[in-house]
Amino acid sequence: MNIIDAIYGRRSIRKYKSDCVPQETINKLLDAATLAPSSSNSQPWSFVVIQDAELLKIYSDRAKILILNLMGDKPDPHGYRDVLSDPEFNIFYNAGTLIIIYSTFEKIQAIGDCSLAAQNIMLAAHAYELGTCWIGFSLSFFNTAVFKDELGIPQAYKAVAPLIVGFPEATSSNYSRKPPRVLAWK
Repeated sequence: MNIIDAIYGRRSIRKYKSDCVPQETINKLLDAATLAPSSSNSQPWSFVVIQDAELLKIYSDRAKILILNLMGDKPDPHGYRDVLSDPEFNIFYNAGTLIIIYSTFEKIQAIGDCSLAAQNIMLAAHAYELGTCWIGFSLSFFNTAVFKDELGIPQAYKAVAPLIVGFPEATSSNYSRKPPRVLAWK
């Protein structure tokens, strides 16, 4: 698979088979992440890998409670409150693997650098016929002091990119994007 095929073929997957992604493959994805460019070659990323379905369900439930509390009575134009209130909804879509990319320092470039590493993981996973999805709902939870303490993550580190990885049960062929919005071209 060439890079153009990977870019145009990759999709966010929200339905997974129960098969576990082998550790060797996860290591290859992490290696691909570290090949991302970074500001001044700072390589500000660190990784957390969770491959425990029961633990991921517990984290999903805890993250949903946190998000709902943060939402409070604010308007909910996307209908997230109903989805997050459903006890059966798992924000990790029952994927067997979660990779969280943490920034090791707080410079603004570090967030972009970690996002580039995440894109490398998503493209490499697609090349290995795996699905991925960036789970933004979980960011607040993964940045709590309690979660960081549970896993021994330094408090100064910031979760940037929580990515689920797994074997897709189905891949959507429906895909559309808005055309590029060019603001200037001189």
